[in-house]
Amino acid sequence: MGWARYHIEKLRAGTTVKFRPHGHSMRPRIKSGELCTVEPVDLDKLEVGDVVLCTIRGADYLHIVKAIAEDGRYQIGNNHGKINGWIGKHAIFGRLVCVEP
Repeated sequence: MGWARYHIEKLRAGTTVKFRPHGHSMRPRIKSGELCTVEPVDLDKLEVGDVVLCTIRGADYLHIVKAIAEDGRYQIGNNHGKINGWIGKHAIFGRLVCVEP
């Protein structure tokens, strides 16, 4: 179970969630411990540059959509240039809509 399992289940049920992730991979866009509001994802509106809550190879991330392939896969990475990998729509659960201190 990843750190975001509870939030992912809420998002799957259609509920917007708020949580305070910890780490530095998204600085300065998201600082460790800031309050993040994530809403259930509408994949038709998802764009490169959006921050999403997703799972890649069993690990949960609140990272950036870096590219969208014609076959519907999404490339996910952090704010420092690291690419986590490509995932399908089944692995994206929510989109970041607000960051607060």
